Amino acid sequence: MMKRICSMMVTLFMMFVLVPVLYAAEQAGAGSTVDYTKAIVVGISLFAAGMVMGIGTIGTGIGMGNGLSGATNAVGRNPEAQGRILLTMMVGLAMIESLAIYALVIALVILYANPLLKVIGA
Repeated sequence: MMKRICSMMVTLFMMFVLVPVLYAAEQAGAGSTVDYTKAIVVGISLFAAGMVMGIGTIGTGIGMGNGLSGATNAVGRNPEAQGRILLTMMVGLAMIESLAIYALVIALVILYANPLLKVIGA
């Protein structure tokens, strides 16, 4: 467990510290000053998109698991109501899945139509 936490911390360090430096170094010419603002915004945007997708899919996965568990328990207790339970379960799962799609849309907006890049003028 500790090894996993250490590797995650090293990865975050590399993403927030080293990647902006490398990204800005290729744009810098001889004797010019380097502006790290765009590189930092891009790095944080990548991290935010990953967090949105991670949290969004974890939440919907837990919700789907609970919904399926309840539906199978209900069918086991009352097999005659299987058709109605299946219909209700499918509608509920579709609603839960739409939350994951909303998370994907937010992540894509962060990655490809980032409003912060327009604010900083990049």
